[in-house]
Amino acid sequence: MSGFFKSSIGRKVAMALSAFFLMFFLLQHFAINLLSVFSGDLFNEVSHFMGTNWLIQFVMQPILIFGVVFHFVMGFILEIRNKQARTISYVKNNGSANSTWMSRNMIYSGIAILAFIILHFIDFWFPEINAKYIKGDWTGGHELVDGYRYFHELQVKFENPIRVAAYVLAFVFLALHLLHGFTSAFQSMGASTIRKKRLQTIGRIYSIAIPLGFIFIALFHHLNHH
Repeated sequence: MSGFFKSSIGRKVAMALSAFFLMFFLLQHFAINLLSVFSGDLFNEVSHFMGTNWLIQFVMQPILIFGVVFHFVMGFILEIRNKQARTISYVKNNGSANSTWMSRNMIYSGIAILAFIILHFIDFWFPEINAKYIKGDWTGGHELVDGYRYFHELQVKFENPIRVAAYVLAFVFLALHLLHGFTSAFQSMGASTIRKKRLQTIGRIYSIAIPLGFIFIALFHHLNHH
C-alpha cells in the first residue's frame, strides 16, 4: 500500500477517490441546508437526527473528517511533487496555452476552501461538539428558543454581513476548484475522451449550481433574519 501512494498514479487515484467522496458529501450537505429555506422545523428535525444518530456521529463523521484531511494533505503533496518535477527551465513558458487558470491555481483555491472549512467548524461544528460532549446536552435545545436550536443558530450566524461575504467568497473559490477538480478526478480514474466531454458538461453544472445554491442559502437567511 505504501508503494501505491509513492507512485504518481497512485497518489492521483487516491486524490480522485477522496474528491468523489467529498463531492457526494457536499451534495448531501447542500440538500439538508436547502431545507432551511423552505421549513425551519423540518431543517431542525433533520439536523437533530444527523447530530444524534450513532452511525452518523461515530462512523460517518470520523470518515468525513479523515476524507477532508486526506484530500488536502494529498493535494499539498501532489503540488510539491509537481514543482519538484519541473527541473527543466524553459526560455518561455506560456502556461495559459497548455492549461486553464483553475488547473494552475488549484493549490490557492484549496487553501481558501480550507480557511472556510475552519471558519465553518468554528461557527457550527465546535459549538455542537461543546454542547454534546462537554456540556453533555444531546437534546438539541436552546435557552432562547422553543424546540431545537439549529435553525435559530443558522439565522444568527448569517446576520453579520462580513461573515456572509466570507461565505460567498469561499463558495466562489469552491466553484473554481470544482470546475477543474471534477473532470480531473474522472480523468485520474481513466475516463475516455468521449466520456470526458460529457463529464465536463456535468462537471460545469455541478461546479456552478452547488456553490450558487449555498450562496443563495446564505443570502436568503441574511436578508430574512428577524
